[in-house]
Amino acid sequence: MPVGSKRIEIGLIVLSETYQHRRIYILKLLNIVCQSTDISDSLRAKITGDFNTMTANARQDDARTRATEALSTSLAALCKAASDPLRLDIMRVLSHDSFGVQELATIFSMPQPGMSHHLKILSTAGFLATRRQGNSIFYRRALLKSDSDFPEFQSSLFLSIDSLLLDEIYSQRILKIYADRSSQSRLYFEKNVEKFEENQGMLAELSQYLPNLKEMLDLTALKKSSRVMEVGPGQGDLLKELTRRFDQVVALDNSGEMLALTKGKVSSREKIEFVQSSLEDFDAKDRNFDAVVLNMVLHHMPSPQHSFQKIREILVKGGFLLIADLGSHNQEWARASCGDVWLGFDPQDLKEWAISSGFSEDQSLYLGLKNGFQIQLRLFRAI
Repeated sequence: MPVGSKRIEIGLIVLSETYQHRRIYILKLLNIVCQSTDISDSLRAKITGDFNTMTANARQDDARTRATEALSTSLAALCKAASDPLRLDIMRVLSHDSFGVQELATIFSMPQPGMSHHLKILSTAGFLATRRQGNSIFYRRALLKSDSDFPEFQSSLFLSIDSLLLDEIYSQRILKIYADRSSQSRLYFEKNVEKFEENQGMLAELSQYLPNLKEMLDLTALKKSSRVMEVGPGQGDLLKELTRRFDQVVALDNSGEMLALTKGKVSSREKIEFVQSSLEDFDAKDRNFDAVVLNMVLHHMPSPQHSFQKIREILVKGGFLLIADLGSHNQEWARASCGDVWLGFDPQDLKEWAISSGFSEDQSLYLGLKNGFQIQLRLFRAI
């Protein structure tokens, strides 16, 4: 063996014993190789192999270190977010509905900047999800995902939070927000009953998707004797189709003016029971429906998720919920011009609300309109 090679081999042994940090070992090894000219082929091959192995191991160590640091940071953020009693109450409130930052500030009687600070901490930790409604952002509790960093931790935390009773004053303020939302929509229709058809046409006309709605109704295969309710029947155009198909039909509306308009537009009134009530206050005692239809109504509801829950209560097992509504959009003028509380919906939101309320998704259809709006027709089955 050449003298240079022997010297390098001894150097490798010394290095391997002296330097435990692999990066230093690699740098020293490179330095020896670069300065040596008297190296055998076998030793050169050994050096090259050791270099490649050490480089790969060092990269793996770096990756593991970074992953561990990221998990530690994530866990610290979760613990920090959950360490404040107010933030626990916020997550409790957002467990079954979504609210804007100003609404949450009202519920907890605190300045909006302070509420924004807490929401930022909760969102950064992954406890909250957001959805944009025009110029507003609404917060809800994030869904639990199996691929999150600490799914068991979050699941246990949410279960513990939900087991706590919400302060009665918070519950009262939430009901007040729902009442304000509902009043906003009802007052609009009471003042603009004569302009209903014109204003509704600014978004979507029933004729543009009625054939598809009929197809959805066909898919239910419901008998003529079935009990069916339409919420917010408007001018009664869809109600006419329902009375043609079914013998027992209920028309529900929270506005007396709108209900009077509906009565004046339909001829088969003897087959229809007209009820003035909000969906939330509807007395469903002894009324088990086979289907409930919401045609361009859900975006007027004070709490869409609660609407799903209420409808599930009044549907028989295997009954259907048929929804026609707008996809999510950012046209703020719809609030003032059409009385909209919500600017359409993300399809995934409707699916999640339905599943959490006891429905399975049956059929879905999405229709793009020339004015840029999208209609989504969703058929859910009660399980």
